[in-house]
Amino acid sequence: MNHTNVKNEKHKKTIKRMSETAISSHQMYEIENIGHTKFGMKKVLMMENAGFGVADFIIKRLKNKKLAKLKILAICGSGNNGGDALVAARHLTCLGINIKVIFLGETHSIKTEEALINFQIISKMNNTIELILNSKLDSIIKKHILNADIIIDGIFGTGIKGNIQDPHLSVIKLINHSKSYIVSVDIPSGLNPNNGEISTECVRANSTITFHRIKTGLLNNRKYTGNLILKKIGIPIEAEEGIV
Repeated sequence: MNHTNVKNEKHKKTIKRMSETAISSHQMYEIENIGHTKFGMKKVLMMENAGFGVADFIIKRLKNKKLAKLKILAICGSGNNGGDALVAARHLTCLGINIKVIFLGETHSIKTEEALINFQIISKMNNTIELILNSKLDSIIKKHILNADIIIDGIFGTGIKGNIQDPHLSVIKLINHSKSYIVSVDIPSGLNPNNGEISTECVRANSTITFHRIKTGLLNNRKYTGNLILKKIGIPIEAEEGIV
């Protein structure tokens, strides 16, 4: 068996293993809640570990390049997916990397306490992070997206419902039009986490960093997910009892 066939067989085994352990977004929600309430593994800690996992992937993926010279852009929505991306941006700054963060929408729309905590931290990091607040796609955001070397996609997570509206829709289209290396947080924004369907538009990621367990939809639409990476975020395996 030649090298290509060996690689293909290994890939098939990896996908099979992922499918056997994949879960729905509802199961993940329940596991997180049990981890938080029963075991005291607070959701803000899960977010911290998730964001660090994204930053760690970027650092290792580009280990032979000087990250300080690259233009890294995190695009964040108002949910926990955006919160994960905010954490990733903070960790990357610890290496002396200047990061730009675009927050889409109004700050009062931030949905959870843990996402708000991390937004408040980022908003005070004036020396290392350029925070751009905007509820519409303007020329400044267009320029940043098209000029970025790496884009962290934290627009929508597993809670996505219905059709995507502007400015999020136009931003996703622009991300796909860019030449950036795109890293999606948990799922590519716009992908249904349970069946892999696309309702309006979806980010085409080069890599997707998902957490705790693979979501079933990620295995059904690989042209959008790119390379699938699973990161554990500290949730006790006991929190799965009765769920998986």
